[in-house]
Amino acid sequence: MSTTNQCKNCEQSFDESFEYCPYCGQETADKLTFGVLFSNTIGNYFAVDARFFKSFIPLMTKPGVLARLFVDGKRLSYLHPAQFYLFISVVFFFAFSFTVRKADDNLNRTIKKEFSKESTLDPEEIKKDSIGLEIAKKALTENAGLSKIAEKDLKVFDSVISAEQRSSENSFSFKRKQMDSLIAIEAPLEEKLKFMGLNEEDSGITKIFYTQILKFYEQKGGGILKTLYDTIPITMFLMLPLFAFILKIFYWKRATFAHHMVFSFYFFTFVFTSLCFLILMNSIVEISIWLQVLFFLSFIIYLIIAFRNFYKSSWIGAFFRGLVVTYVYMMIIVPFAFSGIILVSIFLY
Repeated sequence: MSTTNQCKNCEQSFDESFEYCPYCGQETADKLTFGVLFSNTIGNYFAVDARFFKSFIPLMTKPGVLARLFVDGKRLSYLHPAQFYLFISVVFFFAFSFTVRKADDNLNRTIKKEFSKESTLDPEEIKKDSIGLEIAKKALTENAGLSKIAEKDLKVFDSVISAEQRSSENSFSFKRKQMDSLIAIEAPLEEKLKFMGLNEEDSGITKIFYTQILKFYEQKGGGILKTLYDTIPITMFLMLPLFAFILKIFYWKRATFAHHMVFSFYFFTFVFTSLCFLILMNSIVEISIWLQVLFFLSFIIYLIIAFRNFYKSSWIGAFFRGLVVTYVYMMIIVPFAFSGIILVSIFLY
């Protein structure tokens, strides 16, 4: 009579002669050692890597062909479009982070330098402005008949001169000193927000906005660019369905929305891959602006050819659709998304 084993994974019973569980496929022997752990990890990596290189060449050299092959059912031999996109986007944003980090450091130093400056108005300049206004008032008074300016209108100069003289007392520097004092004594948040101008009847969104502005001031603007950068990957991923929706409008009967998503995944994978090469080349030698412009124009050419290969459309149709899709995406979707990135960055800062 044969004995049975119980699978540690699915807890199903099977004959002990089996080396693998017939229900879930897990190996019956518990051989989880350090060597096995890393050999499996490396093996899985190279299994994906083989499909990666098999997918990489047609992606870069045959626009739209890889997406067409995947949609037509040849899927096991190539990297899944979503997996391909996520892998390349991680590589791109990792490479781009070094550029952002450098720019963020420069921006932080600039902001801190500006914060360290005193914004007081020079009393001598105020005095000069006041004297100039007095001279102008005197000249107009003596020639009131020629200038036809009423005496009551000349009193405007008195108001301006008075405002100039009071400005040193109500300057931004003076308010900054008060704010710095509140921060130094660790005053309650409500007191600092009230000093900034927040009223009790203001909405919760307004309070959050004031709070983030206060945080920006307290941290001297540090990390604002990094916060902006951190929101971009999620935004780009959310923009993919919007791009696919635009494709659905222009190719309503040619493919389903899922097929448009496959095309979108592969297209933006190409864009991120190309940008990785651009960042790499720019780190070695500085690329001129006109070459970068030509580089970005190549995306439109790639899109037109991809339309031709994926949707089987005519060259004229692919050309005009490529231009219109690019225009709509860059002029409507991208500005809208950028505004969203800035808004989200402010609230997450």
